[in-house]
Amino acid sequence: MGLIAHVSFVCAIALMAYALAFGMRLPAGLGMGHATGLKALGLNGLLVVQFPLLHSWLLTARGGRVLTRWMPIGRLAIGGRTLTYGQVLAPTLFATLATWQLAVTFLCWSPMSAWLWQPSGGLALVWWGAFSCAWLYLIRALHDAGLGLQTGWIGWTAVWRGDAPRYPAMPQTGLFRRSRQPIYFGFAFVLCTGPVWTLDHVVIASAWTTYCVLGPLLKERRFRARYGADFEAYRRRVPYFFPQLHS
Repeated sequence: MGLIAHVSFVCAIALMAYALAFGMRLPAGLGMGHATGLKALGLNGLLVVQFPLLHSWLLTARGGRVLTRWMPIGRLAIGGRTLTYGQVLAPTLFATLATWQLAVTFLCWSPMSAWLWQPSGGLALVWWGAFSCAWLYLIRALHDAGLGLQTGWIGWTAVWRGDAPRYPAMPQTGLFRRSRQPIYFGFAFVLCTGPVWTLDHVVIASAWTTYCVLGPLLKERRFRARYGADFEAYRRRVPYFFPQLHS
C-alpha cells in the first residue's frame, strides 16, 4: 500500500504538471480521452466535479468509515483497542485515492479546443517562472502541513510498526503563519499560472479554483469542532486564503 501510494503520488503530480503546462494536452499515446463535441463536454464535466465532490465527502465521518472498509484483511491490537487495517491505513488510502482522482482527470481529459493564448519571448519566461514558483509554494505548503499525512506515509508505516498513525498537530508554522489554507492557495496558484491557455485549461482552472476558495470552509468547520479555542485564536490571527505579507 505504501509503494502504491507514493508511486501514485509522483505520477499524478507529473501528469498534472505536464497537462497544465501544455493546455491540458498530454503526449500522443498517453492521453485516454478521445471524445468530441457534446460528449467531450459532458465527460470532461464529470472529471471536473468528481475530484472536489469525492474528495470532500471522504473527509466527512461517513466517508471516512466507507474508506476504512476497503482493507478488511486483519486487525491490530493498539493501546487496548482493536483497530482494523483499514482504520490504521486511512491516511494512506485517502492519499492514494486522491492521487488516482487527479491522474484520471488528466489522463481521461478530451481536448475540446485549439490554443487561446500562449506567452512568448520575455513574457514566456516570466510565466514559466510563476508556474515554477507556484509548484514550489504548493510543495512547501504540503511539507508544512505534514508531508507524511499528505502522502499517506503515516498510515502504512503505522501498520509496519504495529501502532496507531501519528497525526501532526494543527499546522500553524511555516506558510500556515501567513494563510490558513496555503495548500488550497498553492493549488489555485498552480492552476492559474499554467503557461498555455486553452478552453480546457480555462474550464478546469475556473472550476477547481472555485473549489479551492470555498472547499476549505468545510475543513475549517471540522477544525473548529476538533481544536475549539485554539483554532478560533488562530483564525483571528491569520487570514483565510491569500497569504499576508508579514506574520
